[in-house]
Amino acid sequence: MNPDDADAQRAGPHDTGSRGAGPPGTGPDGVTSHSSDGLEGVAALAARLARGEVTSRELVEAALGRIEATQSTLNAFRRIRPREALEEAAAADGALAAAAQAGHRPHRPLLGVPIAIKDDTDIAGLPTAFGAMGEFAPVARDSEMVRRLKAAGAIIVGKTNTPEFGQWPFTEGQAFGVTRNPWDLDHSPGGSSGGAAAAVAAGLVPGAIGSDGAGSVRIPAAWTHLVGIKPRRGRISSAPVREQFNGLTVFGPLTRTVADGALLLDALSGSLPIDRDRPPEPPETFLAAAGHPPPRLRIGLSLHRPYSGMPARLDPAVRAGVERIAEALARLGHEVIPAEPAYGLLGAIFLPRSMDGIRDWSGRVPDPSLLDARTLANARTGRLLRPLLPLARAAEPLARLNIGRIFRKVDILLAPTTATPPPRVGELNRDTNWATDQAIVAACPFAWPWNVLGWPAVNVPAGFTPAGLPVGAQLMGPATAESHLISLAAQLEASEQWQRFHPGQRVARAG
Repeated sequence: MNPDDADAQRAGPHDTGSRGAGPPGTGPDGVTSHSSDGLEGVAALAARLARGEVTSRELVEAALGRIEATQSTLNAFRRIRPREALEEAAAADGALAAAAQAGHRPHRPLLGVPIAIKDDTDIAGLPTAFGAMGEFAPVARDSEMVRRLKAAGAIIVGKTNTPEFGQWPFTEGQAFGVTRNPWDLDHSPGGSSGGAAAAVAAGLVPGAIGSDGAGSVRIPAAWTHLVGIKPRRGRISSAPVREQFNGLTVFGPLTRTVADGALLLDALSGSLPIDRDRPPEPPETFLAAAGHPPPRLRIGLSLHRPYSGMPARLDPAVRAGVERIAEALARLGHEVIPAEPAYGLLGAIFLPRSMDGIRDWSGRVPDPSLLDARTLANARTGRLLRPLLPLARAAEPLARLNIGRIFRKVDILLAPTTATPPPRVGELNRDTNWATDQAIVAACPFAWPWNVLGWPAVNVPAGFTPAGLPVGAQLMGPATAESHLISLAAQLEASEQWQRFHPGQRVARAG
């Protein structure tokens, strides 16, 4: 990297006021500057579109311009769909004009708003490579999640980068290179939804949909100062498949505010007969839940990591951030007490399911010889452990019973999302599976148990390290806690005002 770019690269937290719209530009030193309209949220842009203050075409053109301008630095996107997105924007503008002429608000809540999805999700006309190399054929049909996004009026501008089959909490790979953290380009945004997180944190798009199989929404949200919602299993349909990664993985939104995440979650919620899990509808919309405080809650502060067989230590800066959130919750009137769930040997339930997911995806690629050696080894492990899948699934209700006993004592758990601040690029990406596993467990030992249980959790920004890198905390609950988690996160946001901070308006060229 050019040392002359260091100031632009290490932007640090900037406090923002109200921001207007405008196209991306280039400063006099050649460093890309983000236009400020990208820093407006999903709900704000939807409202501006409905009022006729801006057109969808203008927003989509600006988003595509920002993506192109930062692809050599952030490298957030694997695929971009400019022609289709602009055609869909034109159609959205027609629908917006018709609604205005009729004197009513648009019926579709995301009409005309540019959004990104992760490259593990089918959208008609584009390949789904899930971070792998090779010549993948375009898919013919949208996934159910994409169908719902489009039905709500969203304009999907592209697919964001993810490591191979979403295995790791960093977004690096032979197929696409390195995705970087907009807070400091020497650092990773995390993963596996790292491209989605980088795109939202940098203001390329106002929101994105990731997927979370072991923390893959919450971890990058923590490391890029975002809200990341992992809903309960089945809240968002997995169709056309019955479930993802044997029930470990769910889709979830990444946004700068809780209300934006709730709005996206409302648009995506719903299941089909094919879905293995079909939870009941929530008592109110998630956006409504974000609009009022929760009742007074008893919140358990949990700082002990689940057993994972490898060493990990909670970084002092992360601990300080989580404890600061605990203090903020107490100031809001909630009771905060120490509480540690009985995780036991939960990893024995996790491993067969995750490795079998790798085995499954390894069979979908056009040329398996192009896969990472670690992926091939994990696929072999998946084949060996496949006979244990029925036992792993049968053990899940007992694990829920044992761990769920904590909710007789508290309503919600507060825990670190990660054990460390954002790592440097390449720090977790080791040569062998053993070395990689040691590195990622040391950095990210806290998130994965909630994937085994299928329960909801929300990452909230928890401040910054002395070097200006973001850290996060997760609010976790039982299956029925989605609305309380969203209400609590929104209450925290109103107090903490984390949405005022962004990584600056310049991203330097990495070289």
